[in-house]
Formats: sequence, C-alpha cells, structure tokens
Amino acid sequence: MGAHDEDDVARRWFDVADTAPLLLDTRGVVTSWTRDAERLLGCPAAEAVGRDLAGVLALGVGRLAYVMDRCRRDGGWAGLLSARRRDGRPVPVMARFTSADEPGGSARWLVLLNEMADAPGWDMSRAVLERMIGGSPIGIAMVDTDLRFVWSNEALTRFGGGPPQSRLGLRLAEVQPGLDSEAIEAQMRRVLATGEPVVGYELVGRFRAAPHRETAHMLSFTRLDDEHGAPMGVYYTVVDMTERHRARQRLALLDRAGRRIGRSLDIARTAQELADVAVPGFADLVTVDLLEPVLRGAEPTPDQARDGAEDSVTLRRAGRRASGDPWDATGTREVVHRAGSPAVRCLAGGRPWRVERLDPLDPLDPLTEEWVAGLPAGSEAPSALIVPVRARGVTLGVTTFLRQHRHEPFGEDDLVLAEDLVSRAAVCVDNARRYTRERDAALVLQRNLLPRRLPEQDAVEVAACYRPADELTGLGGDWYDLIPLSGARVALVVGEVPGHGIDAAAAMGRVRTAVRTLAALDLPPEEILGHLDDLVTRMDDEEGVAAETEPQGPPDPRRGGAQTVGAACVYVVYDPVDGRCVMAAAGHPAPAVVLPDGSVTFLELPQGPPLGAGGPPFESAEVTLPEGSTLALHTDGLLARGERWALDTDRERLRQALEQSADTLELRCGTVIDALVPARPYDDVALLMARTRRLAADRVADWELPADPAAVAEARKTASRRLAEWGLTELSFTTELVVSELVTNAIRYATGPIRLRLIRERTLVCEVFDGGATAPHLRHPRTTDEGGRGLLLVSQVTQRWGTRFLPEGKIIWAEQSLTDPGV
Repeated sequence: MGAHDEDDVARRWFDVADTAPLLLDTRGVVTSWTRDAERLLGCPAAEAVGRDLAGVLALGVGRLAYVMDRCRRDGGWAGLLSARRRDGRPVPVMARFTSADEPGGSARWLVLLNEMADAPGWDMSRAVLERMIGGSPIGIAMVDTDLRFVWSNEALTRFGGGPPQSRLGLRLAEVQPGLDSEAIEAQMRRVLATGEPVVGYELVGRFRAAPHRETAHMLSFTRLDDEHGAPMGVYYTVVDMTERHRARQRLALLDRAGRRIGRSLDIARTAQELADVAVPGFADLVTVDLLEPVLRGAEPTPDQARDGAEDSVTLRRAGRRASGDPWDATGTREVVHRAGSPAVRCLAGGRPWRVERLDPLDPLDPLTEEWVAGLPAGSEAPSALIVPVRARGVTLGVTTFLRQHRHEPFGEDDLVLAEDLVSRAAVCVDNARRYTRERDAALVLQRNLLPRRLPEQDAVEVAACYRPADELTGLGGDWYDLIPLSGARVALVVGEVPGHGIDAAAAMGRVRTAVRTLAALDLPPEEILGHLDDLVTRMDDEEGVAAETEPQGPPDPRRGGAQTVGAACVYVVYDPVDGRCVMAAAGHPAPAVVLPDGSVTFLELPQGPPLGAGGPPFESAEVTLPEGSTLALHTDGLLARGERWALDTDRERLRQALEQSADTLELRCGTVIDALVPARPYDDVALLMARTRRLAADRVADWELPADPAAVAEARKTASRRLAEWGLTELSFTTELVVSELVTNAIRYATGPIRLRLIRERTLVCEVFDGGATAPHLRHPRTTDEGGRGLLLVSQVTQRWGTRFLPEGKIIWAEQSLTDPGV
C-alpha cells in the first residue's frame, strides 16, 4: 500500500478535520506519509517513509521511546510534541497515537498531528463538548432571541426550575417565579442588541424552593452568532456565590458595628447602637438588657448574675429595635426575666443559647413575648438566639435576637457572628460603664471643689459661669469664689491652675482651700497672695519629694501630677460701706468694670508673677466704685480667640460682650460666655460677675471715742440708743457687753484714736478701732484671776469675732446673728 493509500485508510477510519495523519510500525518507523503531513512539516514522503519518527520530527530518542512504550502499555497516547520543520523552524503539534492493526496484518500505529501554533487546544467533537458542558458544576443555559430556553445543563437544576427537559421553550419567569426575571432578561436583551458580553452580574434574592433562604449568584452573558454573524440567542452561566455573599454580609455587619457602636460613652446609647446595627440585616428583633448596677457605672458581682438561676431577674432594657416597630430610645425600662428562662440561664452560665424555632416551654420576657404574640396568625415561630454581654470576664447582661420575617433560622455561623458582634459591643458598654463611674466620681469631686451656691450677703449681687475644656469629665483647673469677710465686706476670687481634667481639678481644690483659709485671716489682698505664693511653692516641693520616694515602676498614664506652680489668681475685697475696692493679682488678668451707664473700663492693676514662680512682691490697687457697677473677674480662657491659642490682649471682644445688656446678671454672664467661648473651648473658662451695692447710711453708725475709761459707759448708752432706733432692743444687753469689753481693751492696751462702729447687715457687726499693732489673744483665766475674761465673754455671746489690721492700726470686731438672737 502506498503513502496515499495509507492516507485513504486513515481518513476512512478517522474523520478528523485539519489533521495530518501518518502510520508507524511497532519500532516507530514511518510507513505511510500524507500530503497534510508534508504541508505541516515541510518534508516529502520520499524522505520521511522508512525513517524513524524521532528523526523526521527532530525529537529526542528518549522522548519517542517513552511514547512508544506508553502506546504498547496503554493502547495509545495523546499529548504535545515539539517538532521541527525541514527548514528548522519549530512546530508545536498535538499528537494522538492510536492502534491501527488490521485483521491478520502487522501491528501499526496511526498518528494524528494537529498544529498548535494558532489553535487554543485540542479540536474536540460535539460529543466531547456536550459531555464537558453537561457535566460542568457551573449552571449553563442557552436561550433563543425570544429568551426562551433551548438548552441547559444538569447543574442548573440546583438553582431551581426543574430538569433541563422541563425548561425547553419556557421563559425565565415561567421557570422560576418570584425571581427578579425582568432584571436578568434586561441583561440578555442588552447582550443581544450590542453583542458585548456581560460578566459578573450579581443577583441576590430568594427562590421559590427556599423562600426563607437568601441566595446570591453571579451570572455572565454572551451572545451566540451563526456563521453569518446574525444573533441566534444568548449563552449564560450561573455560579452560586451565596457563601461568599454571606461572608461579605458578615464582614459588612462587623464593619458597621465597628463604626457605629461605641461612638459615645453613654451606656444606654451604646446598647441601642448594638440593636440598631443588627436590625434588619441580621435579625427582626433585638433587645439588650443590662444589670441595673451597670447603668449606674458600678461593676456587677458574679453573684448578681448567678442569683437568677433559681429566681427571676430584673434587668434594665437599655436597647431595642424591631423591623417596622419604632422604639422610644430615651431612658431604660425595667424587664423581669422569669426563673429558668433562657435569658436567665445565659446570664447565670455565661453561655449563649440558640433554637431554630421557639417553643412555648422556652419563656421570654413579657415585652418580647408581646412582640411574638403580635406576629401574623399562622406564621412560623421565630428563631431565637440569646448571647450574654460579657466583657473582661464579667457578665453585664444579655442580648436577644429573634428572626421571623423572610429569614432562615439562626445557624452555627449566625451564632459565631452574634457572639463576635455582642463581644465588640460589650467592650464598648464596659468602657462606657467605667467612664460613667469615673465621671460620676469626678463630678462629685468637682461639686465639692467649686461652690455649689455662692453665700448670701448684701455687698454684691453675683452670678458665675464655668465651662471646662475637658467636656468628657467636666473638670478643669479654673475656679471662682465669694468669701464673706468681717465688716459686711466680701472677697471675690477667680483663679486657675495649669492643665485640665481631674489632676488640674485636684490641684485647684488645694489652692482654693488655701485661699479660703488665708481669707479668714482678714489680711490685705497683696499679703494674701504673698502667703499663697509660699504655700504653692511648699506644695510643689512636697510633690517632688513624694515622687522621689515612690517605688520605681512602669509609668501609669492614669496618674498625673497635680501641678500648682504657675497658678494664677486675682483677689478683690469690696467694702459696701464706702464702695472701696482693693485688689491684687498673681499672673492673672485684671478685672473689667461695667459702670452704671453701661460703659466698660479695665482696671489698672499691678501684675504680680504667677504663684510659685518667684519674683517681686505683690502689689495692690484701690478704686472706689459707684453703686451699681459690675465687676467682671475672669480667667484668661475667656480671652482666647482664633483657631490656635491666642489671647485677645486688647480685650476689645470682651468689651463688646460686656456692653450687651440683659434682664438679669445671670443672663448677662451667660451672654458673655456664649459670645466669647467656642463650643470646644481651648482652655477652661471661669467668669464671676458682681454688681456692687452700698449699705444705706442709716445702717451704719460710728463714733469717735476719747481714750478715757469714762467713755465706756457713754459708748454703751450710745450703742443701745442706736439699737432701739433699729428695732433691735433684744440685742441691747449683749451689744452693751461687747462694746464695753472691746472699748475697755482699746483704752487699756492701745494708743491713738478710738472709733466705735455698728453695722446692720444680715448680722449686727460691732467694730472697735485703735492705733495698736498687737493682736489680742483669747485667754482662759483661772478662777482666782481678776481679769482676762473680756474676749472670752465676747466669744461666748457672739456668733464670731476676730481682728483685722489696717495701715494705721487694727480693728477688733464681733458679729451677732439677727435671725437667731440667742446665738
């Protein structure tokens, strides 16, 4: 048989297009060569026949030996071979070795060679293609130009709609009602019209076969054209992306939880944020119930969670959200969980509880049962999931999740997700609880450091405003005070210590206490600041010694230093008898004065150094204010302006704010703060405004007395007559005793002029001035002593007494209560 006869045999046995067939004997020698083989390899039959195939194709001897061995063992072989044309150019070919033995003839091998230079791979028959597409795990279908099914594979059955035979001739809406078929067919029409494929179209929905289970699929559409390029239909594939879609949903839920839960340090709001995040994407109803101590900032004990194992437990509903059911999130509600209920078991054991469908034997709290009872008649029982709210090993409450509307029951993956969600929220709730505890303690500290209300007196009308820079704690280092002094006078104080927060508040409390203590000595303002400067320096030294003696260890960020050095203070003493105002400042802005006509002036006050900083001695200034003037004492935070810290040194903004009128002094104080202080102040701000008053002339009486013992009796009579005019005859005996003792001491022990003054204010004040420079001392005389009982008697019959020094002498004073004459 010649070469061309061998080719005819090969074509009769194997009808394969675009293939170059040839025959080999058992040794691999070419016995038949075709024109297609000549065209493919550039080698004529005369040169090929009788040669080893390895030589014709320029193959390695070992490669051909391996192929022939596989043919003898397996009955054939198929694979890629790297051949060379006669001109040396390499030609990759797909080779198929098949037995071509004829009955009674010698053994032969038929070799089919396909050039692979421009081909994607094997040339496959329709049967191979149908087996490959029909057995694919990916759903595949073809529709005609009317979008009716003409072919689909078995894998598409998994997505609903029945077997391939039942789909033929039907539209998608007829095969799978309830699916968003309009959107899918819109994509098909687009592909038919444009010829451009659509890849990665995502479809999320529910099939009729599983109405409670949300699924996600990725579809790709390609147009099918005939040999003339005319559209025949659309070929599309369907890939199930449900698990990936659910993973994305879980990650999105956790991402939302991370962004939305814990945006504040309010416990109830944090609990409500947990409920808001989980509805409706994860559940139809979510409730968050916390132990009552948690909402107060206290840490619940393990016994509080375990006690409910046998008894009912009362919790506070801090958060709730239901699909289509608005909830008033203001405040919390009391919720009683019955003994043995799933919530109580979770609370006691600290482990979650899950059930696919609620059973009547699993009682919930009354409010949740009310929601379940309101579900449509005939609907399935909801699926339930209860997760304890635990943080740092402590159970704070429980969170209940219910599913009913178009949701499949909770599964194990849902339980893991819920635990992750609740654990994140639990940390935020615990942080808010800890903050609430610390803030409550800080506010108690602040309330005890600042005056709750300023004392009542007749010297000035006062109003004060305080705004801390630390909005979270409400604490700062600024303070204000009003201290009643002897002789109907008052001390007005405003000051600040460096820093913000609880450390600054603690330092402020120490300095403020020192100021009040020094004020009781009735010293001039500059001396008060001098003593205060020494105390601040001593406090700083003590802090340094304490820091050196503390055991060394890692730094504790919660423990700061209560710094007092650098504190600033302005101390003003106002006398309502004559309107005199004496003041001194230590590193502090001078007060402003709003005169009765509304004009604003800034007092000239010598500026002393900040407390503890060292420097020249403090100086005071004195001014007489007309009645109705308003003193404005403020910290430098009121002068801050601009986006960065800067002081309004000319105080023009303050002038404009003080010129604004208001119905009351308190409103005026608030107006100034609102006009000058931003919503987030750069520094703590304190403002104390005092409108001056004058005591009427008929409420003050004074007399010059000679240094003569006979003047004592006349002084008693004069004082008694004035008390009668004031309608205070019930105080005559006591007042005569006080006048007698104080005037007698002045005549006996002092020099210079003597003056007696009575002041009727909220108390009756008796003052005796003399030119002496020594302070009297209270003595406790023995029974046999003839004298020394004067001041002892005065201290017993009056409310309080004391001494204050003036440049020209001293004043001994005593006060009697007008509301309780017996004191």
